[in-house]
This record gives sequence, structure tokens and C-alpha cells, in this order.
Amino acid sequence: MLPDGATRSPAPQPTADVLTDRLVDEHTILQVVVGSRAFGLAGPHSDTDRRGVYALPASAFWPLTKPADHHEGPLPEQFRWEVERVCVLGLAANPNVLEVLHSPLVETCTPLGAELRDLTPAFLSRRVVDTYLRYATAQFTKAQRGVERDGAPRWRHVTHLIRLLAAGAHLVRTGELVLDVGADRERLLALKAGALPWAEVIDWRDRLTARLVADLAHSPLPENPDADRVERWLVSVRRRSVRGLA
Repeated sequence: MLPDGATRSPAPQPTADVLTDRLVDEHTILQVVVGSRAFGLAGPHSDTDRRGVYALPASAFWPLTKPADHHEGPLPEQFRWEVERVCVLGLAANPNVLEVLHSPLVETCTPLGAELRDLTPAFLSRRVVDTYLRYATAQFTKAQRGVERDGAPRWRHVTHLIRLLAAGAHLVRTGELVLDVGADRERLLALKAGALPWAEVIDWRDRLTARLVADLAHSPLPENPDADRVERWLVSVRRRSVRGLA
């Protein structure tokens, strides 16, 4: 009971950030763990990097103000994309998105999420060579500047680049994207710890790059992704949301 003359304060309203967190949580169709835990490189203090996909209802796009195509948080190291953005990035062979679709560490997967995972072959194409090499080349140029300026690069970042090139080479050769580093684990951990000479790292990079290019001509991957199939699926997701079926 309130004291005489007192009035009850209105209940605090959730902030816009909290409301957005809830909206994205409610419509998340896929969430996985990527990063060192998926790559087989995790240590006792490694972060848990969560990436995911949310599919907003079609009505969210009807107003003039459109929803964001990505969302960070609320958990540490958590990042999610709206499903249309995932389709666009996946068709462009974006490594981050392809790894989300292939991660074996699945935390959330709704029926729509399962459909998206089943769709992953439609995203794969020989475009991965251009995308992976362009990214790795640009980042190695920055790493080289770090060596020249400070005597050493950011070893953790360089480890990611070598791992990415190795995964790309395997993908081009076999048509399969595998996140776990397998037999390269100990050497990559040594690289992460800064225990490899820079010249050895550059030689490793050059050999992986040459393998990527050499295997391209005989790759089982198609020349281009199946954009029509991906678009049909995305349209079906929007239609089902209008009908209340998704």
C-alpha cells in the first residue's frame, strides 16, 4: 500500500536498444559459434564469438524508416545479420557469412534456419578465390607495415589470414568449406604466439595463394553462385511472414 498522497511511479519503459534486442532475438533463425572455438584454436581464455541470422517480418520494411541490416549484442562478441543481407553477402562469397552457414557449432536453428543451411551450396562458387585473395592481400599489406613500423605484426590477425587462405584452398580444391584447421593446428598456434619468423609466414602465405590459383581451373565449384535459387528462397521467406507462416 502506498503512503497517503503518494502516487505510483510509472513502470520504467524498455529502451530502444532493449526493444531492438528483443525483436532480433524473437526473429533469429540461426545462431552459431565461429572464431577460435569453431576453428579448433581455442585456449582457456578464448572468447565465444557468436554470429547469426534474423528474418524480420515483411511488415518491418513497409514504413519509410527501414530496419537495420545487422545487429550487435546484447551478448559479448555477438553479431547478427538480417537474412536479406546474409543472402547478398553470401552470394558475394563473403568469408564471414560462409563460415556462419558452415559452422558445426549451432546454438539456434529454427525451421527457416535449417532451410538456409540447406541452401548453402547455392552460395558457393569460384568467386571465393577473388574474395579471399583480395581480403588477404589487403590485410597482409597492413601487417607488413606493422612489421616495418613495430618489428612485428598483430600475430592473432595474421593467424586468421593464414587460416582463411588454407580454408579457401581446401574449398576450391574439394568444393567443401571446413572450419576446423585440422593438422595445421599446432603450427597455427605457434604463429598466433609469434613463434614463427616473418619470412616463414610470408612463404606459407605465398604457397597457399599459389595453391588457390592453381586449383581453380579444376575446382568442382561452379563459376557463379545460384543467385536465382537464393532469391526465390528469400522471397518465399517474406511471403510466408505476411501469411503468418514463418
